[in-house]
Amino acid sequence: MDRHMSYVQKHPKVTKDRLAHFMSDNLLKDANLRAALYDGRVNGSPHIKLEVWAASGLERPTFAEAVKQEYKPVDIGHMFGPSWASHWVRATLQIPEEFAGKEVRLIFNPSCEAMVWSEAGEPLQGITGGDGRELHVDYIVTKCAPQASEPQLQVVLYLEVASNGTFGNGDFVIGPPKPDREFRLASADLVVYNHSAWAMFYDLQILEGMAAPLPDTSSVRAWQALATANAMVNAFELGDPDSIAEARAIGAQFFAAKGGEANHQVYAIGNCHIDTAWLWPYDETKRKIARSWSTQMDYMDRYPEYKFAASQAQQFEWLRVLYPSLFERMKEKVKCGQFLPIGATWSEFDANLPSGESLVRQFLLGQRFFEKHFGERSKVFWLPDTFGYSSQLPQIVRLAGAKYFFTQKLSWNNINKFPHTTFRWIGLDGSHILTHMSPAETYVGQVTASELVDSLKKHKDIAYSNESLYLYGNGDGGGGPLEAMLERMRRVKDVDGLPKVKNAHPNEFYEHIEKTAKELVAWKGELYFELHRGTYTSQALTKKYNRQCEFLLRDVEMLSVIAQTVDSRFAYPADELTRMWQQVCLNQFHDVIPGSSIEIVYKDSTAIYEEVVASAVALKQQALSVLVASSTDAPQATGLAVVNTSSWARTEVIAVSGLAQQAGSVQQMSKRSDVALVLATVPGCSVHAVDLSAQAAAVEQVAPVRVIREEDGSVVLQNAFVAARISADGRLTSLLDLQQQRELVPSGAQGNVLELYDDLPIYWDAWDIEIYSQEKVRPVEGASITVVDEGPLVASVAVEAKVGKASSIRQWISLSASSARLDFDCDVDWHENRKCLKVAFTWDIYSDQATYETQFGVVQRPTHRNTSWDMAKFEVCAHKFADLSEYGYGVALLNDCKYGYATLANTMTLTLLRSPKAPDANCDMGQHSFRYAVYPHTGMFNESDVVREAYHFNVALSHLPVDLGATNLAALSSFFALDNAPNVVLDSVKAAEDDSRDVVVRLYETYGGHARATLSTLLNVGAAYTTNILEEKEADLELKQAVAPSQGQSVALSFRPFQIVTVRFSAANPSKS
Repeated sequence: MDRHMSYVQKHPKVTKDRLAHFMSDNLLKDANLRAALYDGRVNGSPHIKLEVWAASGLERPTFAEAVKQEYKPVDIGHMFGPSWASHWVRATLQIPEEFAGKEVRLIFNPSCEAMVWSEAGEPLQGITGGDGRELHVDYIVTKCAPQASEPQLQVVLYLEVASNGTFGNGDFVIGPPKPDREFRLASADLVVYNHSAWAMFYDLQILEGMAAPLPDTSSVRAWQALATANAMVNAFELGDPDSIAEARAIGAQFFAAKGGEANHQVYAIGNCHIDTAWLWPYDETKRKIARSWSTQMDYMDRYPEYKFAASQAQQFEWLRVLYPSLFERMKEKVKCGQFLPIGATWSEFDANLPSGESLVRQFLLGQRFFEKHFGERSKVFWLPDTFGYSSQLPQIVRLAGAKYFFTQKLSWNNINKFPHTTFRWIGLDGSHILTHMSPAETYVGQVTASELVDSLKKHKDIAYSNESLYLYGNGDGGGGPLEAMLERMRRVKDVDGLPKVKNAHPNEFYEHIEKTAKELVAWKGELYFELHRGTYTSQALTKKYNRQCEFLLRDVEMLSVIAQTVDSRFAYPADELTRMWQQVCLNQFHDVIPGSSIEIVYKDSTAIYEEVVASAVALKQQALSVLVASSTDAPQATGLAVVNTSSWARTEVIAVSGLAQQAGSVQQMSKRSDVALVLATVPGCSVHAVDLSAQAAAVEQVAPVRVIREEDGSVVLQNAFVAARISADGRLTSLLDLQQQRELVPSGAQGNVLELYDDLPIYWDAWDIEIYSQEKVRPVEGASITVVDEGPLVASVAVEAKVGKASSIRQWISLSASSARLDFDCDVDWHENRKCLKVAFTWDIYSDQATYETQFGVVQRPTHRNTSWDMAKFEVCAHKFADLSEYGYGVALLNDCKYGYATLANTMTLTLLRSPKAPDANCDMGQHSFRYAVYPHTGMFNESDVVREAYHFNVALSHLPVDLGATNLAALSSFFALDNAPNVVLDSVKAAEDDSRDVVVRLYETYGGHARATLSTLLNVGAAYTTNILEEKEADLELKQAVAPSQGQSVALSFRPFQIVTVRFSAANPSKS
């Protein structure tokens, strides 16, 4: 019996512990493998001279600014701070003679992030300090230090130190940032890198990972890995280089055993998934990009097989503008196939909240950028980390010239496990895209054996496809793959016991699947994310601004097209509109608009929105000044020029400032806001004159709205369509359809019930609303009611109530003479702690499904909880409305800036406000104004006009006071018209990207049926054709003279259910027109 035999199989845990200690940076580091990793180390004078300059405030100075400053000596232990401050360190390095012929590295650990710059001002590499797994603090000063007989090497480097960790400045990952955090300069050493020792270290990391499941596995290779690692440890002798070679030879025998031909194939892609903002502001992201990508380009030089993917055109644009030399270097890496621009979009957006047109612009901006700067478009839609995926994405992706989709976020589901890995995702209209969700369930892989094994073990469609994608590299806060990961990647390329691994472009993976996979399974409809449901509500102002900007930019584009047509001297503001869309798309990033970023991010996003709104309002006014040349001050006005940018006629009551009530003219002044109320009927896509002197006659044509006070304190608002009873405490106790004589509120039930929920997520504070929150809810009591307006055009009451411990709400509930819609305008002073405010309506309507608006269409979701999949949708996303309908009747709940809905049985709720405390400790504290409405309708949803009413509710009719005697608006009537298809919406009108004389019109089918529509225009059109959303020709359209000569020319369009159709009108040649 060999007394030196260790009997590894009898005590695998002990051997694994031995191996871990042999590699660890613990008490044994002076005797284990760590002690051999560097063959020399020096610090301090004369080898390293450190000087520092601290920028004032929170400025982020450029290199050119920094090098001009006065630097002061500094040493180890210096503190960088406070949070977000910038410091520049000048490091003068003198390589010692004893390092001659060796690779010398600078170890610089500021405990935070930094960028290494050359003395000439070139960004070289990022630094990630601290002690986490993202640690990357070494920079290669020289690969071969000069010999003693040669001039000694002195190197001057600048290190731009950012006073923030990889994940910001909070006490914990999602904690609100501390304003006074400081970071200690932990080390600044010159070291000689021992390649052999490090190679042994990486060998052992793979072996350790393969042995990790022991003893709970019968894998022969796991036992062999442990025995091999143990033998390598036995062979090692500190100080003896030959022992390292001997140990590596033992390991080489293990790695020489290759996998079989049928082994699972992993396609590996390096990435660093830099959140465009999250626990740090946009301005820090700009530096994170440069730090991360410069590091990766250095690795590309050292590892020619390495491939790295990066998405988000916005980040590339920042690099192009702020780091032009780095951008040019990156373009060379793109050409040689190592740096892979991917994703097709401007930002990695939230896929729930932006409008359909916003999603179109994400792809339009992204694909145009990639094609312009890199010569090709992305085939892969890349969105690994957003909180659910709209059912219209497959169609939009296809229309953007892509056909593949990658994500992994559904692996986070907290109720049901998504059942597929590689599948065809079918959208609302039937379009499909090849979709893959990494079975390793991460986009920040560390190149470990366990992650590679998971790529096979967790692959749910292995019967159809024996391949998977694997994303590795530190991310969220940037960084990307480390040298250690690339070394481990080389070792796992083809080793028995693990899947095969190769560096590859994602296109290669998807194209291989297309060619070789057996019939893949399909998933129809939305990819609902069973987590982060609170992101439909958190940071209410951001969501409100987004909705406002989406509609405002829509108006500016349409009115500018019309203005350009009416007056050839008017210049369509193409560049400014592109810039504003870029800003809006930036704020739609998947940690900004959802409400999951720190407070400073929302100061930035609010400033961006305010600037976009100001510019858009000015552009809209410029267009209107061309269309309405005779605008005047309100007191002198004899009429109004009323603007309707929807494609259908609208009759509404509009509020006009500056007009006084007078006989024959203004018939009602609002007591709420002291504005004149005017009844207007306006054709679609037009600017129409309203004669104020004819208001009395116009108002006589509609039944007036009136107020009825009841003995119990209730107030009834009644017009020709409905009678709404508001109780003395502000509840809707009756909504009677007068024409159908149908009561909509069941006996004993109520609507407009404000409810306060406990809102204490398990961890992700700003992100999550948990299902158990519904178990602890209190209605808001003690409201009071006051009559405000009493007709004839608008009747309203004011409701006031205390909410929770420190908040209050004031509502104006109003009914106009022109619609059955009952409006609720709300002002809330909100100061709660982890509470959620909702409003509930219970209807005498029963259906197993409720209908919710999504981008370019609607989705239906269950109103019951029969299965765990149904139950998981206890809070869902909708855009402008949700609808509950049964045969013959329905009621829609509209909103102007809210997105979180729930329907259980016959009760529908709208989530109004939340009050999480992380990562923004002040999230949503303060004043809020928002609106919601209920709209009853005959027929089921797809027989109703709910879609149009929701547009009306969100986009008020614009108006200008005019002198009717000096203006002629007849030529501006129905510049675009859509006929014969009430289920089709004309969603946007804009100038073409490559020729502002051409006009692009986007339409969609909204109810889920086929349609044949006639689109007419007064444009001077030479040709018409359908395009994709990149505005490229697909099919010619036949231009015809419209039925009515005043409508110009028309084209016939066919639609399938929920289809998006884009039409391009080419301008006629002026010489022939």
